[in-house]
Amino acid sequence: MREENSLYIADLSEFARNLRRDLTEAENPPSHLALMGLIAKAAGYRNYQHLKAEAPAPVPETSRGLERALRAFDQAGRMQHWPGATAVQGMCLWVFWDRLPPREDVSEAAVNAVLKSGSTFGDYVLLRRSLIDHRLVKREVDGSAYRRIEQAPPPEARTLIRAVRERAVQRPR
Repeated sequence: MREENSLYIADLSEFARNLRRDLTEAENPPSHLALMGLIAKAAGYRNYQHLKAEAPAPVPETSRGLERALRAFDQAGRMQHWPGATAVQGMCLWVFWDRLPPREDVSEAAVNAVLKSGSTFGDYVLLRRSLIDHRLVKREVDGSAYRRIEQAPPPEARTLIRAVRERAVQRPR
């Protein structure tokens, strides 16, 4: 997968002048990598790595699935209904995964408390089973302990977690 790098050039004339000077000073035509370095220098950066380091972080696009997942949560950050689409269900479950303590065994009652406080539609058992089915939580065979499976949420899930957290913080009291 290719990495996208944006380049803003405030003065195109100065940029072209610097690039032409650097190209005419070279004895042989520059390689692709060398040319990227020359472009970065002409734009005022030390080298291509400096350009990449200074580039703003890409803004994640809002997908339809993310919008649908966000609609499942009320303004207080609680899930109000179970989405119909499996992909949206899986994305919503990341919010509950985030609310469970990391690297710690918890009882079924503690998991239920997190799920009950984070939802209003009343089926916390469905949520608990789904967390296991989606491999976000594992449980002991006898159900005595549950543990969040540590992993990096996908980008859309991170965006959803952040948005739901903001709702929960901003809710009217």
